[in-house]
Amino acid sequence: MSYDDAMAQFDPAFGLEVHVELNTATKMFCGCPTEFGAEPNTQTCPTCLGLPGSMPVVNAKAVESAIRIGLALNCEIAPWCRFARKNYFYPDMPKNFQTSQYDEPIAFEGYMDVEVEGETHRIGIERAHMEEDTGKSLHVGGSAGRIHGADYSLVDYNRAGIPLIEIVTKPVLGTGARAPEVARAYVGQLRDLLLGLGVSDVRMEQGSLRCDVNLSLTEQDSASLGTRTETKNVNSLRSVERAARYEVMRQAAVLVGGGSIRQETRHWHEDTGVTTSGREKSDADDYRYFPEPDLVPMAPSREWVEELRSSLPEPPHERRARLQAEWGFSDLEMRDTVGAGALGLVEETVAAGTAPAAARKWWLGELARRANESETDLGSLGVTPADVARVQALVDEGTLNDKLARQVLDGLVAGEGSPDEIVGARGLAIVSDDGALGAAVDHAIAENPEVADKIRDGKVAAAGALIGAVMKEMRGQADAGRVRELILERLR
Repeated sequence: MSYDDAMAQFDPAFGLEVHVELNTATKMFCGCPTEFGAEPNTQTCPTCLGLPGSMPVVNAKAVESAIRIGLALNCEIAPWCRFARKNYFYPDMPKNFQTSQYDEPIAFEGYMDVEVEGETHRIGIERAHMEEDTGKSLHVGGSAGRIHGADYSLVDYNRAGIPLIEIVTKPVLGTGARAPEVARAYVGQLRDLLLGLGVSDVRMEQGSLRCDVNLSLTEQDSASLGTRTETKNVNSLRSVERAARYEVMRQAAVLVGGGSIRQETRHWHEDTGVTTSGREKSDADDYRYFPEPDLVPMAPSREWVEELRSSLPEPPHERRARLQAEWGFSDLEMRDTVGAGALGLVEETVAAGTAPAAARKWWLGELARRANESETDLGSLGVTPADVARVQALVDEGTLNDKLARQVLDGLVAGEGSPDEIVGARGLAIVSDDGALGAAVDHAIAENPEVADKIRDGKVAAAGALIGAVMKEMRGQADAGRVRELILERLR
């Protein structure tokens, strides 16, 4: 069913569960390192492997980060909380239970305001709780990289035990046809907030921020929520929106056809843009939660909480207003920057010495186009704010023009090295040598005598045609200003 037809009959409700890997040096309950990309199963110990007799110890920095996240989300911070065991069997869970929090989370009852197309939507935060990450399964063989059809599976336990904060929203109602956009905007703003707090690198492509999208449909004007599905581990902002939109269309088609929605987990397929059934969704009772006997409860003092509150960066809406005033952006320019998930990228690029307008031009123009073409997010292109700042510096220095700078961006996206290395390897620097430019100018004049006569007669605007001819001959690498000077020197 088309999205518009689905919206004519149903109202969507969504909820998001965002898992954030903290950037602590060690794991949640042991001293193993958390470096991304290490050789498989080299960052493990008896505790994170769940071996008999091993005892966990809580990571104090992770608790601090959890409190700071809760405060930034306007949550209440529990005066007393504890861990629980969430029991289930899966190969990447070495203990056969996950140490998490259940009915007594460290942070609860918060909110975040998100703006989409000039409308502000308040997203209620039900809870933000601490837990440990699982290991990572690799299914070898088959075509989809999933367990079905695989020849065999491998498990890397390096990730097992890394500190996680799970941020769970309340059901979000009343967003209508903009539900997928609001969901994307919330995750994007949450990512910026977490980055500003310095608690995570929030690299979605590396799995340090993962999102589960819960969605249900109800008949128009119905007071009850429909049966929800949970699309697991969506790993880009673009995919959050696409997965929500697809589930609206899929569920609407099922309901209109007389079927019913199963409460289940679903897998998102980035290549095809569809979700497929995973497993029947478990309720909390199925996990047999009970208090973790090997960890004492935590009771953060009010003095500590207030000390952490005083250290928080400015709230997102105040930050946007400040940056807009500093940069001189219009409301539309700022809205587009935020909507593209580029606010933090532009801010870092400006901090590296680039003019705000130039930083915005590269991120929202050339790089946004490349992100759309590759169906990824700006932050996942592999181009850093420092790279963009250096490209603009090369333009300002006269080493590059905008056309050549775009080729450098191509090289950055392709992973060819730093901007300076790409300029050297591709031979992209602008030619300012009068000898080479003079020869090209003389050739252009000889090939275009009628244009040359117009310039001699005082029609200086005609010089543009000769400049274009020189630029074409020199593959766009001529200093256009110096070319113009040489043309006028020869023809006046």
